[in-house]
Amino acid sequence: MPTYQYRCEKCGHLFEHAEHLAEHQSAQPRCPKCGSETCQHVPTPFIARTTKKS
Repeated sequence: MPTYQYRCEKCGHLFEHAEHLAEHQSAQPRCPKCGSETCQHVPTPFIARTTKKS
């Protein structure tokens, strides 16, 4: 199950929330710090590693 990062618009707290791909579009996680529902998804950069050299 993928983990997504969110930032609370009310208090600015950055947190992670695990959800299925199908749930991601409709997910409205609450801020664990203040309980607010006004949280925005924060795109997370990633690096894909392979075993082959290019």
